[in-house]
Amino acid sequence: MKLGVLFSGGKDSTFATWLAKKEGYEISCLISIASDNKESYMFHTPSIEKTKKQAEVMNIQIIFQKTKGKKEIELKDLENAIKKAKEKYKIEGIVTGAVESVYQASRIQKICNELNLECFNPLWQKNQFELLEDLLKNKFEIIIVGVFAYPLNEKWLGRKIDKSFIGEMKKLNTKYKINPAGEGGEFETFVVDCPLFKRKFKVKGWKDFGEGNSWRREVKLG
Repeated sequence: MKLGVLFSGGKDSTFATWLAKKEGYEISCLISIASDNKESYMFHTPSIEKTKKQAEVMNIQIIFQKTKGKKEIELKDLENAIKKAKEKYKIEGIVTGAVESVYQASRIQKICNELNLECFNPLWQKNQFELLEDLLKNKFEIIIVGVFAYPLNEKWLGRKIDKSFIGEMKKLNTKYKINPAGEGGEFETFVVDCPLFKRKFKVKGWKDFGEGNSWRREVKLG
């Protein structure tokens, strides 16, 4: 079966891509949505332009769709991008990296139903700490490119997800109910290396934007 992946460049969509490929599905294209709305309910925004470079190192075609990011209207832009993927790459289903967000999963499922496409959510309801451990076990190298919840601040930008990170997330989860995988929008990630990539990215520079407990990083890759 040919599948398209809703792809943000972060850990969940990249891991879901890898799992689908491991199951023997053909990944025909990635679908990335670049939202002008930094507070989008649906879409990851930090370093989203870099999904084009990730597509290159995976040797997978990409549909890159822009949206103004207005709530609900942005779903029409997503639907148009998925339609384009269906017409151009003959996909029969969509893969998502949804773990817990009913808001996201239900809206994607509705679009898939309308377009007569299967919807695969390989990470759905997975234990969040297990997910982080699985990423490490399978040699995913991931950095933080956005933080959006107290007590996270700009010092977290650029951090790798490693054993130390997981340990701190356990404490923050207990004390502040921070979702350990950032599923509540607490943080956003970017994958610099994984088994799907032909080569590892080097972060050559970056620009940080934000204040207080809301920061995003735009990375420059080499």
